[in-house]
Amino acid sequence: MIATTMNDGPYHADIKGDIVTVTRVYIASPEGANGRNVVAYGVLNALTSKYKTMVFRPAVSNHDEFTPILLAASNAGLGVSLSTGLDVHKVRADKDTARGDIVGEFNYAMEVSRANAALIVGTDKSHVNDPTTYEFNADVAADLKAGVFLAVCTMDRWPHELDETVQLSIEGMRAAGNTVLGIFVTGCEPRHAFSVKETLAKYGLPVWTLPQVPFTDESTKDLALETFRKHAPIDEVLAALDVDVTAPVTPYAFQFDLLGKAKSNKKTIVLPEGEEDRIIKAADYLLERETVNLIIVGDKDAILARGRELGLNSLGRARFQAMDDENVLKPMVAKLCELRAKKGMTEEQARKQLTDAGYFGTMLVVLGYADGLVSGSVHSTANTVRPALQVIKTKPGQKLVSGAFLMCFKDHVAVFADCAINLNPDAEQLSEIALQSAETARAFGIDPKVGMLSYSTLGSGKGPDVDLVEEATKLLKEKAPDLPVVGPIQFDAAWSPTVAATKAKGNDVAGHVNVFVFPDLCAGNIGYKAVQRSSGALAIGPVLQGLNKPVNDLSRGALVQDIINTIALTAIEAQ
Repeated sequence: MIATTMNDGPYHADIKGDIVTVTRVYIASPEGANGRNVVAYGVLNALTSKYKTMVFRPAVSNHDEFTPILLAASNAGLGVSLSTGLDVHKVRADKDTARGDIVGEFNYAMEVSRANAALIVGTDKSHVNDPTTYEFNADVAADLKAGVFLAVCTMDRWPHELDETVQLSIEGMRAAGNTVLGIFVTGCEPRHAFSVKETLAKYGLPVWTLPQVPFTDESTKDLALETFRKHAPIDEVLAALDVDVTAPVTPYAFQFDLLGKAKSNKKTIVLPEGEEDRIIKAADYLLERETVNLIIVGDKDAILARGRELGLNSLGRARFQAMDDENVLKPMVAKLCELRAKKGMTEEQARKQLTDAGYFGTMLVVLGYADGLVSGSVHSTANTVRPALQVIKTKPGQKLVSGAFLMCFKDHVAVFADCAINLNPDAEQLSEIALQSAETARAFGIDPKVGMLSYSTLGSGKGPDVDLVEEATKLLKEKAPDLPVVGPIQFDAAWSPTVAATKAKGNDVAGHVNVFVFPDLCAGNIGYKAVQRSSGALAIGPVLQGLNKPVNDLSRGALVQDIINTIALTAIEAQ
């Protein structure tokens, strides 16, 4: 078994053509009862016959009695605490925050157990009627990158009602980006099994029917398993896992992937704004999880004291760098004078310049103390970018720095650029921005397909702005002939396969673009913010592209989670 790429991250694959074996299975039910437990217990038995399989319950009540029964049948050796995510009451209070926490809990359990398969069982039936529960289960299945088995009860339903329930359940899962692997129809009398399978055959999925079996405690588990095996043989259940799948990449999964990738090859990032509460909260989070090494600029005692006031316990793992430390300041002054010699910089001027925390932090990167820098929570973009341009400079062969955002949509991630730096790039600069953005996409596991945006799609409109994008597209194709690119193209034709089929018929990239290059800063900045606010997409960045060393800017309104993400992606760039 081998792990696939980030885009296929939830799955493991045997090498047999395009067939992928799903080894994370989510049991979802619109009822959360009425046979769901029998399905979960039976699927677990099938998985453990082939894999080391852990059990995970994303959200349970404190009266949960089913998880211990599942754990007794698991072969991964985990207890209840590691096998359960959050209390269901906490989930109802804030589902968005809960999703991020559940992803972390699940992946930690996978890491501890070293399991190569997971059975994930959705929420139970509850006296609290929460109409968003099924949608929550669909979202969590996508976050955990699991294939889905549906458990739908036929009791008290006419055939057409069962059919509609199955149809809506499938649609709900697919809307979240999930792959449905099969359907278990529970509470089905044997005399109705054939007609049920015939009715549901149109969905093109395996269908198993299970008669009603009482399964409320340990005493009935053997009967439940015997019934399941009789009606859903192990080989059939395992065969349903051999399917072609495209894994969704949700914002919560992508954020966790960022942290995991950063931790896999730890780099040192400098934080010049050590006096800012959000910065030290983000630092504490990353240090506690040993994701990166950090240098925090400022007075160690004062920062640690503030950390204690905020209830932070891991800041002591950072390295602290005072700005008046002559052991560091003296070589820093000499290096800055050397780098700015053509500007006539004197030692006195250098020392004055280095009273600015941004310059001081940037010089820590130049001298090799750190691999990258994150700043901007209290300073402007110019204060972050200017020192980097002056002393870190651009990569060999590159003439500009551009700013891209990683846009995390419901089930995938895209790159938008330039949204931060270049006001009115010419054709040569646009082509370079596109190349930089494609490279950023690759760094984060995205196979780039570039769209050079305009108000024209492949000649539908005319004007000097269109001519500019046409020339940029031509230059890009010359520089990177193997890079999939389309341009000029309107956003809707770049984004939607349906629109592309009309506006860009026959073009393989149109409708599948994931690197969107805007023609100027005005369009790019408006575009990413409009999409972010109207769609709910998570915008991570800007990622400053083209620098010799990674330096990234924060919005002054950045949340702690935004800062965590930016530090992690900076560490990944440094790798």
